[in-house]
Amino acid sequence: MELRTTFNITPSKNKITYNDPVIFIGSCFATSIGRQFEAGHMPVLINPAGTVYNPVSVCITLDTITGGKKYKIEELFNYNDTWLSLNHYTDFSSDKPDVVLDKINTSSAFARKFIQKSKFLFVTFGTARVYRWKRSGKIVSNCHKMPVTEFTNELLSVKDIVTLWEKQLDKLHSLYPELKIVFTISPVRHWKDTAHGNQISKSVLFLAIEELLNHPAKPDYFPAYELVMDDLRDYRFYDEDMLHPSASAVNYIWKKFSECYFDKKTIELYGEIIKIKKGYQHRLNDVSGTKTREFAETILRQIANAEKKIPSIDLSVEKHYFLKILKV
Repeated sequence: MELRTTFNITPSKNKITYNDPVIFIGSCFATSIGRQFEAGHMPVLINPAGTVYNPVSVCITLDTITGGKKYKIEELFNYNDTWLSLNHYTDFSSDKPDVVLDKINTSSAFARKFIQKSKFLFVTFGTARVYRWKRSGKIVSNCHKMPVTEFTNELLSVKDIVTLWEKQLDKLHSLYPELKIVFTISPVRHWKDTAHGNQISKSVLFLAIEELLNHPAKPDYFPAYELVMDDLRDYRFYDEDMLHPSASAVNYIWKKFSECYFDKKTIELYGEIIKIKKGYQHRLNDVSGTKTREFAETILRQIANAEKKIPSIDLSVEKHYFLKILKV
């Protein structure tokens, strides 16, 4: 008797290789999958404005990137002696406004160059609920733990999201006609919205994406939410907070993701790189021993082989580490 409700995911006709830069923008789930690309030394850019959760904030991030926008000090806010941007994550904050502006504008400029050569853009929506700053009347990406009285909150409608994103898809398709856009919905539950509120919010996202899939840009959808809620469907696949997927759940989703978007050759190459990475992370006690030297030589051969197969890959850190061992 099968005690799980598994389902098949149709493999994508468009494949990702080691020569295809990929961008992930959206909730912390986008970061989790993006880091799997980083682990395999694949060309990836993850959340250039930091984690963003709602469809409006993702648009703000994309508009900043594609429009070449440069932030000015007037667009920052000082709260408790910390300069911050309400359109960026806390990692961009500092007690010096020049530092904040440099971080934001450098990241945006890099992202603009990156998206011009990217093959895929994965967009992960986490919630349809947005927070609007009373002082400006604008929707923010991050409240930075400011008093809740500074904001009003509202639930976007399906029409709100579709109208906004039809324009965004038009723009992206016009600027980057070869860019493949894939929507996902984060399986992380937004418990602050209450159990019922979270379900309503996710439902709005589902309905909006369903309409957007008919756009001429031909965006796609990957069922990350369904893999957790319908396939795994057990609290043992959740982290300690019982809201975020556990490491094993992320690994399971990654397996399904790679089977969908990678061909056999890329899956094999990824496995080879992960072995090299694990070898590098394995700290050796006796660095001058015969077995250690043999191990280093083995990994260096694997690195050389990988560099032949993927000329663009950068394994310089790992190579330097094992060459240093051989010089001991």
